Amino acid sequence: MSLRKNSKLTPHVLSKIVLIMLLDVLATAGSFFLGLWFRYDFAFDNIRSMHLEGYLSAIGPWCLVTVVVLALFHLYSSIWAFVSTSEVFRIIGAYLVLAIIGVAMFHFDGYIMPRASMVMGYLISFVCTVAIRFSYRLWRTAQRKFIHMAHTKGMRNVMIIGAGDAGRALALEFANSDFVRDNLACVIDDNPVKLNKRLCGAPIVGNRHDIPDAVKRYKISKIIFAIPSCDAKTRKEILDICTTTGCEVQLLPGIFQMVNGEVSVSKLRNVDPQDLLGRDPIKVNLEEIFDYIHGKTVLVTGGGGSIGSELCRQIASAKPEKLIIFEIYENNAYDIQMELKRRYPELDLEVLIGSVRNTNRVDYVVGTYKPDLIFHAAAHKHVPLMEDSPNEAIKNNVFGTYKMAKAAAKYGVKRFVLISTDKAVNPTNIMGASKRLCEMVVQMMNRESKTEFVAVRFGNVLGSNGSVIPLFKKQIEAGGPVTVTHPDIIRYFMTIPEAVSLVLQAGYYARGGEIFILDMGEPVKIDTMARNMIRLSGYEPDVDIKITYTGLRPGEKLYEELLMKEEGLQETANKLIHIGKPIEMDDEKFKEQLARLEIACKTEVGNMKDIVAEVVPTYKRKIEV
Repeated sequence: MSLRKNSKLTPHVLSKIVLIMLLDVLATAGSFFLGLWFRYDFAFDNIRSMHLEGYLSAIGPWCLVTVVVLALFHLYSSIWAFVSTSEVFRIIGAYLVLAIIGVAMFHFDGYIMPRASMVMGYLISFVCTVAIRFSYRLWRTAQRKFIHMAHTKGMRNVMIIGAGDAGRALALEFANSDFVRDNLACVIDDNPVKLNKRLCGAPIVGNRHDIPDAVKRYKISKIIFAIPSCDAKTRKEILDICTTTGCEVQLLPGIFQMVNGEVSVSKLRNVDPQDLLGRDPIKVNLEEIFDYIHGKTVLVTGGGGSIGSELCRQIASAKPEKLIIFEIYENNAYDIQMELKRRYPELDLEVLIGSVRNTNRVDYVVGTYKPDLIFHAAAHKHVPLMEDSPNEAIKNNVFGTYKMAKAAAKYGVKRFVLISTDKAVNPTNIMGASKRLCEMVVQMMNRESKTEFVAVRFGNVLGSNGSVIPLFKKQIEAGGPVTVTHPDIIRYFMTIPEAVSLVLQAGYYARGGEIFILDMGEPVKIDTMARNMIRLSGYEPDVDIKITYTGLRPGEKLYEELLMKEEGLQETANKLIHIGKPIEMDDEKFKEQLARLEIACKTEVGNMKDIVAEVVPTYKRKIEV
């Protein structure tokens, strides 16, 4: 590691450089004398006077030349504690140059010394130059080893998975850092060629299938996954094995850390549930998204929520002409406003407080700003809460959507994208039924106006407000218990950026009336995810942290669906995004039903779920287990 060119030499640094130069001079002078002494069988009295005089006259200029050449190769600007092979290569280069200069000097100036003594002195000088620069690092390493031996109590044994570049960088960190108190006990790598070899002193003891045995043999407390470039499926397979060991598990954040040279113990992160999904992130065509958002006026309702705020971030990056955030909760609106102003200072941003349930406010906002695109994310989404307040679910979700959709049609919005959910398919709860009604609203509105109305349907979002993952994390941190509703309950999961990317790409594909559906891979068993999260936190399920089954909540399914039988399935250019065909319905009858629903929720009827069941035939209030 070199000093920056513009760095100032402090007295402390300067004194170190002078010290190394003096050591080089002494080493050079001593090396060539040793060469001469060796030539005369270590008998000083036998050295011929002409050779001794030749040595004394030549060694001064030669020491000066040596120091100058070493300086030209930046061998006085390295940090002692971090010298490595790069310094060795620079020393080799310097000594090749010195060899050429030496031949020229001794040939033309006629210094008389035995050739054997000069060769021997040259070789000894090279070894001394290397030794001087590595001696401090060797001393520091020995010092750390002594400290580690003196503080073995409380020290944890660590296993690294991956003996590639990232694993090697971490192993060096364990060997050299003053701040790492753990002991690197062993390394795991699937490459059979590396088996029984060593990585920075730590033995490579087997492949992924040997992890449980190695954990027992070496008394491992923590496992570090150091293969940042591996695919999601491989990562999941290895992490699944790690969960059986009861060890704490950490990961390197990503391959960019390797590119930036930032691999260190301080960069490790805990295992995220996303790592256990076993699939690669959903990829979308960013150019398509950029092209249809760039230069447009975009309105996001519910822009302060988990999905809404991420929509705003990704839309802002596409450089719209104007971004309008419409949000009822002022704290969330303020947070996303401050973030976007900081990250995108050139963005024309308008943040408005208001409710999608307020007809006049909605009409004013859409009529004033006349957006080209509307992304409608405002909704009540918590299943148990909506079961207890069904009228509010209908007021906010259904009629908030209807009012926003009518304003979009009235003021010529080009495209309207509804954020929907897999709970809208054969719903067993009022929240899911309300979102199915929202889908029906936008499909009806699409047939009645020039605005292109579409819906995007996806499953559970990792890390969103109120989702199961943050709840599990809090429960584990509190020492348990971790609550799971049912041992067999399964869910589809995706990340917030994935969900938003899908929404944005659906907006590009939209031609009107479609329901876009994401192929989310295999569903995840919630009980398994909870147990893996406990294990990867270093605890044993039902021993250190108990898992409690609370029973399915009102309106909750064991599994979710993404498509109704009547919808069929159609592919898009993105093979992971599909289209459900619109279901035929009587629009006039539906309007009459909506009018009845509106009166019912305004008058706070007690049988709202019964009324909704008449409008949504697939809504089943009783859970079929």
